[in-house]
Amino acid sequence: MAIETAYATSRFRAPEIDHQYGPNVHLIDDPVAWTLLARACARETGMPEVGRLIRTLYEDLARRVIAAEFPREALRVPTRMIGSHPEAVVHTAGIAWRTKVVTVGIARAGTMPSQVVYELLNEVLDPALVRQDHLFMSREVNARGEVIGARWHDAKIGRDVDGRIVMFPDPMGATGSSMASAMDHYKTRLEGKPERCIAMHLIVTPEYLRRMRDGHPDAVVYALRLDRGLSASDVLATVPGARWDEERGLNEHQYIVPGAGGVGELLNNAWV
Repeated sequence: MAIETAYATSRFRAPEIDHQYGPNVHLIDDPVAWTLLARACARETGMPEVGRLIRTLYEDLARRVIAAEFPREALRVPTRMIGSHPEAVVHTAGIAWRTKVVTVGIARAGTMPSQVVYELLNEVLDPALVRQDHLFMSREVNARGEVIGARWHDAKIGRDVDGRIVMFPDPMGATGSSMASAMDHYKTRLEGKPERCIAMHLIVTPEYLRRMRDGHPDAVVYALRLDRGLSASDVLATVPGARWDEERGLNEHQYIVPGAGGVGELLNNAWV
């Protein structure tokens, strides 16, 4: 029986804007996502609309990341036509069913995005190999209100990470202190070695990308938008990363500009 070959392999990669931050950084080129994200960031947008928008954005981002980063395998699936046509078998490349993965919900802003990713992973993979962990962290600031690190409050984490892809869906990549702390933990304090760590953001800053490059150069970063709004006008006219040392996306209190404000506070209607 002849076998279809057009779908035997996939070269899928998410479309990206041009940048010079290195091969592990993926800044998505998608005007639909940019439109929805801009609406989610708008001053007049509140709950429940912002929650719906962020869920939609993460559903799409998660599909792109899984398609691009997860191992693939050949699928052979008889269809409902098999009773009358022995040729009715789908031969296609697909996501490897037995891929082991953890998605990490970093409270508060990352709780809902991680749940979105977890639900999709359970549809695509063997659910027995999919896990969701939860971290409770907050910024640690000095007397001047500057972020100096991340403070852990609690965690519900499975011990085994050996050979697992670990995903960190957290909307804002600002200073990188929380993400660096979380990745440190998964790489050094649990059982085994992760196959790969993937950060998934709506917005990142140049400062965040530098923190990840310096502390976790092997980590993969996906983001829908780069915010460097406090850079000089001539810097903003350059390809992102070309004058990385001159790019700024954080104000004196380490909030992103233009940014989205307090996403964790907004999603939970808890302004503390």
